[in-house]
Amino acid sequence: MRPHTRFQGLAHGLVYVGLVAAILAVALWRRERTDAPAPPPPLPGADKLPISPSSPFSPTRMSAVTANVETASGTAFSISDAGVWLTARHTLEGCRQPAIVVAEGRGVAARVRAVRGDIAVLTTQGGAPALGLARLGQGTGDGQLTFLPGFPQGRPGEAASRWLGVQSVRARGRGQRPQVLLAWAEVGRTDGLTGTLAGLSGAPVLDGAGQVVGVALAWAPRRGRIFSSTPEDLRAAVAAAGVGPVPTAPGETITPDNYGRVADSLRRDLSVAQVVCLAA
Repeated sequence: MRPHTRFQGLAHGLVYVGLVAAILAVALWRRERTDAPAPPPPLPGADKLPISPSSPFSPTRMSAVTANVETASGTAFSISDAGVWLTARHTLEGCRQPAIVVAEGRGVAARVRAVRGDIAVLTTQGGAPALGLARLGQGTGDGQLTFLPGFPQGRPGEAASRWLGVQSVRARGRGQRPQVLLAWAEVGRTDGLTGTLAGLSGAPVLDGAGQVVGVALAWAPRRGRIFSSTPEDLRAAVAAAGVGPVPTAPGETITPDNYGRVADSLRRDLSVAQVVCLAA
C-alpha cells in the first residue's frame, strides 16, 4: 500500500470516529430527563395536626411514631376510603405492628389483611381518598410514561418512569418461581433527590389519568430501572383480601410538568402515605 493511501484511510477513520462521538454526545444531551420540583416545607405546627384538615382518623386512634419507629418501611396508598391500603410486602418483613403515618410523628395501627406475591393489603380504622385502578391492559405499552409518588429515603418525593417491558426476576428463596414484573426506565425524580429510591417501595405507579397500573417493588440503581407488579397481580391481591369493589374512576391528569404538584396533593390528602413499623 502506498503511503498516501494509508494516510487517506487513517483520515477517513478519524472522521468516522468523530461522527460517532458527535452522535453519542447529541444523544446524551437529548436524553429524556423529567425532574420535579422539591416538595414544599411542612406548614408551621404541622407536627401537631393531621396532614389533611379533613382527615377521618380520630386522634384517639393515633400513636406516636417518631420515637418508636424501628424501620421507616416504605410507601402505601389507599384503594378504599374505608381504610384499605396496598404496599410492598417486603417492606413489612419481621414487622409485628405496621402503621400508616397520618401526621408528622403520628400514625394509626394497620393490620395485614392479605398477601399476594410481593403485594400486601393493609386495613386501618378510618381511611383516605382512594386511588382508582386502571383497567387491565391500560397504562402500559411502548413509551408509556408513569409517575410514582411516595417517600423515597423516608422523605416526600416522587419519580417518573417510562415503560420498557415485562421482565422475569428470580425470586428470593429456594424453590420459588421467577416473578414476572414490569420494568420501567427512570426518567425523572424530585429535584435534589440523589442516591437510592429506598422507601418508594409500595408506591402506586400512576398513568397519565391518575390511575394505578402497578405497585413499585424494586429498583436497579446502576441501570436506572424501576420494577413494579403487573396489573394482574395487583388485582389478584385485592381479590385475595376480599375487600369488595375498588374504584376505577380516573384521578387528576398527570403530566411531566405537574407530577410533583400532584404528588404533593396525594400525600397531603393521605391517598399516598408512609408506612412504618412500630416497636413492640
